[in-house]
Amino acid sequence: MDKLLIRGGHRLRGEVAISGAKNAALPELCAALLTAEPVVLANVPRLQDVVTMQRLLANMGVAITRTAEGSVHIDASGLNSPEAPYELVKTMRASVLALGPLLARFGEATVSLPGGCAIGSRPVDQHIKGMQAMGAEIAVEHGYILARLPAGRKRLQGARITTDMVTVTGTENFLMAATLAEGETILENAAQEPEITDLAEMLIRMGAQIEGHGSSRIRIQGVDRLHGCEHAVVADRIEAGTFLCAVAAAGGEAFLRHARADHLVAVSEKLREAGVQVEEAEDGMRVRSPGAAQLMAQSFGTTEYPGFPTDMQAQFMALNTVAQGTATVTETIFENRFMHVNELLRLGAHIQVDGRVAVSEGVPRLSGATVMATDLRASASLVIAGLVAEGETVVDRIYHLDRGYDCMEAKLRGLGADIERIK
Repeated sequence: MDKLLIRGGHRLRGEVAISGAKNAALPELCAALLTAEPVVLANVPRLQDVVTMQRLLANMGVAITRTAEGSVHIDASGLNSPEAPYELVKTMRASVLALGPLLARFGEATVSLPGGCAIGSRPVDQHIKGMQAMGAEIAVEHGYILARLPAGRKRLQGARITTDMVTVTGTENFLMAATLAEGETILENAAQEPEITDLAEMLIRMGAQIEGHGSSRIRIQGVDRLHGCEHAVVADRIEAGTFLCAVAAAGGEAFLRHARADHLVAVSEKLREAGVQVEEAEDGMRVRSPGAAQLMAQSFGTTEYPGFPTDMQAQFMALNTVAQGTATVTETIFENRFMHVNELLRLGAHIQVDGRVAVSEGVPRLSGATVMATDLRASASLVIAGLVAEGETVVDRIYHLDRGYDCMEAKLRGLGADIERIK
């Protein structure tokens, strides 16, 4: 099993290219199921979750190929099995995104209940309720969601869908399903993440009629059919935010090419308050930091976009552990997303957890040790901690990291970090 060996104490300097967003690429791969015409996605990141999604689509009979330049060509004209089986779904919760497109185009879908990171409950009941509101008949049996249109009905029906909570994948599923539904669908309490806006822009290129994406109320007028398109996946704001925190902690200066400053306002504001220089630049962002020892720890609470993202909580906490002062972090999205704390403690951090609140007190230094990644973003926080720890840090179980970061160790080496992948 691969590990990362990090020798801390090196400042970071240079340029790094931010890859396409995993959380945009996954629903956009599923969106290709909505048409029988070819779809070309550019800037698709090389990640394990993306590979899994490609295997899932290929298992359905979709022709899918990847070019050396990072584009993925998808042709769903030969799809012959509208099913997402457990063996392909168990490692990736995003596979539930196949439900809406399959129902909309084929009138039926069989999707295994998903797996993925163990960071708390992410129930699919909102997906089921929304599809039922659009006229689907759904049963959950033997670990599978069995969905189909009623006898005699050829299309989903437009509906007003108000979810009990803000759900990103739910919004994406409803958005895709509604494009081919009969009549108008209105999504209330919709998620506003940039990845949803990017998905909507792809669907519009395919001929969908969508208004209000990027707000909490999205209106979709169903059309008879969608056509193929070419679309470039938006840059990954969480990867960009992770590199912002890495440079902030280690010290130095870096240019993050393709990073979108307008997608990282909440994170950038906290970094500036800590004492980091973060600037928008042409086709990217620039970050300068004196190093964590000269920064001030920052308190924050996670919330839905455009607030501070839960996917950046662990990385910023790693920065707080070596910054000056005490900071309180409140996790409001997932109930079990402090699993990185015990591993940071092994490196010498001072953190106390009480339910959904973690209080960290900055320490002068961390000390290298062997730590274990427990989920995707936790693994990134341990890498950041390793960059500033004295001596050697070994991060085990980095298959979590590979699910969401495209060649992270190579990009960090390009900035001057002493990091390598080992067995």
